[in-house]
Amino acid sequence: MSVIGNIAGVPLFTTVQEALAWASANGLSGYHMHNLNGQQGYMGGMNHQQASGMPLNTNAPSSSSTSTTGSSGSSGGGY
Repeated sequence: MSVIGNIAGVPLFTTVQEALAWASANGLSGYHMHNLNGQQGYMGGMNHQQASGMPLNTNAPSSSSTSTTGSSGSSGGGY
């Protein structure tokens, strides 16, 4: 199997077939996609929460950094 990397301890594969095989071996079905270091990959499980047990946008420690929606820095003001 060709693994791109891991997100929250779950492997990210180069092919859908590898992701589906991993999902089946771990009692899951389906797959979803992630982009890791600019490379599109496939993860077993219908969504990230099913695959890892935690949502992608979480403050829990993980092996890769993810940004949360709406945290784009300061928005000006300064009056």
